Amino acid sequence: MSSSRAFWDQVYRERSSTNVSWFQRSPAISIRLVTSVSSRDSSVIDIGGGASYLVDSLSELGYHDLSVLDISDDALSGVRLRMETSGAPVSLLHSDVTEWSPQRQYDVWHDRAVFHFMVTAENREAYLSAMRDAVAPGGHVLLATFAEDGPEQCSGLPVQRYSVDELATIAGAGFALEASEREIHTTPWGSQQPFNWVVVTRTRMA
Repeated sequence: MSSSRAFWDQVYRERSSTNVSWFQRSPAISIRLVTSVSSRDSSVIDIGGGASYLVDSLSELGYHDLSVLDISDDALSGVRLRMETSGAPVSLLHSDVTEWSPQRQYDVWHDRAVFHFMVTAENREAYLSAMRDAVAPGGHVLLATFAEDGPEQCSGLPVQRYSVDELATIAGAGFALEASEREIHTTPWGSQQPFNWVVVTRTRMA
């Protein structure tokens, strides 16, 4: 993933949060997976969630410990405006996940379409280190990337595509696969993108 916040701010300024390829007005799979592994009192962090309506939907369902982390403040500004309008308490974290030092732990780590931007071993390990620090014992990682037959680029950047088997072991020791599924996402302009999802549970601290 590009470490340039200016790059991602430009993406959101030029396209708006509703006109990026990963946008979903109703993130149905994300909502279903989060609610399947958590309760309304669980803490949930959405990684790269600046364009996502996931926290809006979870807040409407009664979740009250919600956080969004994004590299782009322009992306987060949309969430901030919506949350101010609804009155929902959401913690907004402006950071590159590869440079982030979590100050707490979460019950659910949700990432749809960020990890596949980690195309170098250095960035992957920095991401996974933050994830391991942030996920509480017994917590869950919900991770989606382009599938092995998905696009090779996104927003002009190269991505790393993954099979379910590859994603199942990416978190390393102390995490166990609970579920997986395939998603065919339709972009705002009608093209289709295959994603793979995994749900892994933290069974012990590594």
